[in-house]
Amino acid sequence: MPTAADASPNNANPASDQTSTWRAPAIAGPRVLRGILSLDDFEAPARHYIPRVIFGYILSGAERNASALANRAAYDELAFVPEVLVGTAQRTQKTTIFGRTYDSPFGFSPMGGISLGAYDGDRVVARAAARANVPMILSGAALTTLEAVRAAGPNTWFQAYLPGDDDAIRRVVERVARAGYETLVLTVDIPVSANLEVSIRGGFRRPFHYSLRLAWDGFTRPRWLFGNFFRTLLLHGMPHIENMAVARCPMVAFSGERETGPMDKLSWPHLELIRRLWKGNLVVKGILNKANVRRVRECGADGIIVSNHGGRQLDGSIAPLRVLPGIVAEAGNMTVMLDSSVRRGTDVLKALGLGAKCVFVGRPIFYAAAIAGEAGVLHAAKLLRDEIHRDMALVGINSLAEMTRVRLVEVRGFDH
Repeated sequence: MPTAADASPNNANPASDQTSTWRAPAIAGPRVLRGILSLDDFEAPARHYIPRVIFGYILSGAERNASALANRAAYDELAFVPEVLVGTAQRTQKTTIFGRTYDSPFGFSPMGGISLGAYDGDRVVARAAARANVPMILSGAALTTLEAVRAAGPNTWFQAYLPGDDDAIRRVVERVARAGYETLVLTVDIPVSANLEVSIRGGFRRPFHYSLRLAWDGFTRPRWLFGNFFRTLLLHGMPHIENMAVARCPMVAFSGERETGPMDKLSWPHLELIRRLWKGNLVVKGILNKANVRRVRECGADGIIVSNHGGRQLDGSIAPLRVLPGIVAEAGNMTVMLDSSVRRGTDVLKALGLGAKCVFVGRPIFYAAAIAGEAGVLHAAKLLRDEIHRDMALVGINSLAEMTRVRLVEVRGFDH
């Protein structure tokens, strides 16, 4: 499997990386990256590399996949109104979030299964995020301890799945603080586990149950089997979900289900408790209803991530991009961010035009880490960064602050 040594730095000259003459160095990594020209291109090689049961879990949306499809359609219903002859040679995509300046207005979404696809995947993505100088959110369902990932990447935020239990909340919040995290992200859109029919039909379970089907799925992907699974067992033992409020859960077992605690009891008083306990930046992820925004603000949160979990929770939920303007209007001084189905530089600029400060990318980063390790994630960051840089010139802006609503027009009856 690729290591950090396989990748050349993505920001060899930070002082000049945002001018029109900047060109990032070519990624010196696996040959598979040479044919990948966009984030969507990572999916096909990942499908061949990752066992079907794992790939199906990552790809799957909820039930009919209507939410995931609607997320992409929302971007197509906005069009740019470019401005020309304004001079864009000095454009920069640097952005500041919670007092820290990042090189681009995107980051990597929390994904609990990264290490299922890539060896040591959580730390791979954390290191890549640090080198690319973008934020990475570690999932509470990760297979690597939050302490180890924080040590690997100072740009890492921690995302918690918390039950409605005061003692469990205190334990997790205190642990995250001891590890040195500056930003805690509370995900609030999972009171129950989603109905991911595609992954269930493919044999996915939490934890995996030993079976002939699971064994065959692994042996038909020998590069993954020896480069990730057996390597992990040899060097680290059986992987466990490490950062939940309940007991550690092995990824493969003979029987049983993963314990998550009473997630459906999580409520507003628990958010108020978290705010009292947590002294760093507090972000609430999974907000789609602008009526909830005022309550989040009154609880003292510093930011919101507008998200429908990549279409993986409630099927038929509204696309985040559609409700973004209304949420921004209610947010006050809170930092508003967005995830779910971001794939292009144009997607990033459209979200920023509707008021987001930053967006987060999920599945393509999983695929990139799986097929090429840190080099793959850096390549994904470079592709998106290059697209934003080029698209800013084509739109006619030099700074992200210039990407406002007036540069967008609604088509096909976009309703905000």
